[in-house]
Amino acid sequence: MGDRGIMLMRGTLSLHGDRENTWTKLAKTAQAGSRQIEVLNAAGWRPGDEIVLPSTDFDPRQAEKRSIAAIDGNVITLDRQLEYMHFGEITFGVDERGEVGLLTRNIRIQASDDAESSYFGGHIMAMLQSQVQVSGVELYRMGQNMNLARYPLHWHLVGEGQGQYIKNSAIHDTYNRCVTVHGTNNVRVENNVTFNNVGHCFFLEDGVETGNQFVRNLGIMTKCHPTMPCVPTNLAPGRPVSGPAGQSTEHVLLPSDNNVSTFWITNPDNIYRDNVAAGSDQIGFWFALPIHPTGAFEGSETSANTWPRRTNVREFSGNTAHSTFDGLMFDRGPAPDGTFGVGGSNYHFPTADPTDPNSEPLVSHFKDFTGYKNRNGAVWGRGELHLFTNLRVADNAIGFTHAASAPGRAAYTSKVIDSLFVGESENIGTPTTAEEIAYGRSLPSEHVDFPIRGYEYYDMRHDVENTTFVNFAPNDTRDAGALSYLMYTSFGMSTENAIEGA
Repeated sequence: MGDRGIMLMRGTLSLHGDRENTWTKLAKTAQAGSRQIEVLNAAGWRPGDEIVLPSTDFDPRQAEKRSIAAIDGNVITLDRQLEYMHFGEITFGVDERGEVGLLTRNIRIQASDDAESSYFGGHIMAMLQSQVQVSGVELYRMGQNMNLARYPLHWHLVGEGQGQYIKNSAIHDTYNRCVTVHGTNNVRVENNVTFNNVGHCFFLEDGVETGNQFVRNLGIMTKCHPTMPCVPTNLAPGRPVSGPAGQSTEHVLLPSDNNVSTFWITNPDNIYRDNVAAGSDQIGFWFALPIHPTGAFEGSETSANTWPRRTNVREFSGNTAHSTFDGLMFDRGPAPDGTFGVGGSNYHFPTADPTDPNSEPLVSHFKDFTGYKNRNGAVWGRGELHLFTNLRVADNAIGFTHAASAPGRAAYTSKVIDSLFVGESENIGTPTTAEEIAYGRSLPSEHVDFPIRGYEYYDMRHDVENTTFVNFAPNDTRDAGALSYLMYTSFGMSTENAIEGA
């Protein structure tokens, strides 16, 4: 079962530390050069604790780890100055207050120092008939890079996981994912902080997993590799070439890890509530749905009877993605070999009986999603009957784009209601290039004339209702459009597209 592991079969792991206030938000903007920050709630935090402030700009690597030198109520003195500005305001109605995560716990599980150069850390693996109940624990130098099934915390083919959990914990500076749920249902992953992690972080492995609850987790600076840049597969004309070569490189565990995500979701019948993807090299939340479950379940009767692309989204509410390339990606589901295409593959059309494509169609409801400072898009979706309410997006290259999966079979493809789109807010970021300094704010693209767009119409029927668009103003540097269309193709746009009350 490998080296440097805590491994359970018919065993129990019960670890309970003394920390529950794991992360909060800034009460006001923390300026570059400052040694003091004010947060909303520092209860229980102590001098000597390590904390981390994620980026609130386009660059996810602006996350900064510091120690608490002193604390007075909610005012924290840091051990050294901040290098970057961390925004701390609700601007034009969009909450862009940066998070602050606590990394210190009184129970720590870690590998030895050599893991920092070998990337061969520790791992915890729970197998058949095991029980895991972990709270308030710090996992450090965990995960074994490029090794399957060697993750910081891993439920492996447990089956029924009701009553099991990891919560109030910190998982940081790790080399192979964060929390993996594989062939296991109904576990709870709640109120955890992750930082500086390699590979898909909160990971549903094969697509057979259901009923799991991911609640109020904060994922900071998710990376493709320990040291190398990503080699992503993206469809983003006007950007550097992004072909499929990164899917076959020897430097990633799965082909998709070069498009790394903080939350990798292979079955929509799970709960994602009040989580934050706060800085990812590529994607925040990725619904990567296979036709049938893959991996250990490929070819099984269970797999044949499970249809993720016909399964409704159980709950996706109150989540936030910022400082990524794509905030919410609902497309590009994997083939059995793990590879994916960008031309459309998540043909999501949920029905009351997923085994019967002709049963009653169901609406998937995405509630209260916030996306800001995403270098490409806040939302890219593909499917039918996708309803977005109280969507709040700001400071993105593109706010929202949605593609169809079954043209003509549903009343609509996507619908956005009671939402808010902001082109440019008061969060100017930290301008670094000569072009950004001249413009007066950081920019989502290396091409300074990249035209920002709010809502993009694409193929088939899309509706916008009672939605506000603010600050999409063309200027001498770049064009802008509150309502637009997919820049590089108008494929299949419907004459029945509608906008009302904007």
